[in-house]
Amino acid sequence: MTAPPRLLRVSAVLLAAGAASRMGHRPKPLIEVDGVALVRRLADALMQVGVCETVVVLGHYAQAVESALAGASVRCVLNPRPDEGQISSLRVGLQSVSDQSEAVMVLLSDQPLIGAPQLRQLIDAYLARPPGVEVLQPQVEGLPGNPVLFSQRVRQEILAQGPEVGCRQWQAAHPDRVQSWASTDRSYRIDLDTAEDLAAVQHELGASLAWPTSSRPQP
Repeated sequence: MTAPPRLLRVSAVLLAAGAASRMGHRPKPLIEVDGVALVRRLADALMQVGVCETVVVLGHYAQAVESALAGASVRCVLNPRPDEGQISSLRVGLQSVSDQSEAVMVLLSDQPLIGAPQLRQLIDAYLARPPGVEVLQPQVEGLPGNPVLFSQRVRQEILAQGPEVGCRQWQAAHPDRVQSWASTDRSYRIDLDTAEDLAAVQHELGASLAWPTSSRPQP
């Protein structure tokens, strides 16, 4: 009899706190892909791959983003100082997840093509990682991508250091414990930082992306 596939207890941290200044101060997590907000689409994909919890870190536009998650299997936490940058949101998320999970996946809320297949492939690659590897980051055409998946021990080591330390800084200090997982799936590299990115994704990939009618630029 074939043994069932190994299951991994994964906590997810979904970062959705930014001001989106390069996007004209409009909430990127609310950009809709085929009518579904990015942040909701990612939350649903995490549920499909069986993560044990999803923590969404809010900051700017917190009320609107939380509304888009109504009914989703997530827990929202607030970064009280989102202008301090992504590391501050990461650390709020890492502090909020369970000590009982085996690994933590960190996701950006502006990746329109990440879905359950990409998340499943990432988890499978982590399960197949070489001994000693504790961080897995997708790499496409030699460039790093997202999401990133790492061990509970790495989470604890990041939190034991100062507020300037996030996953990227930890990786730079421990390259021997990091695997760049080569993939041909460009979904891991595509995010939406500017209006030009939004137009390029629609043109190149034929994806249907649009702002919700309730979204208006902020001053």
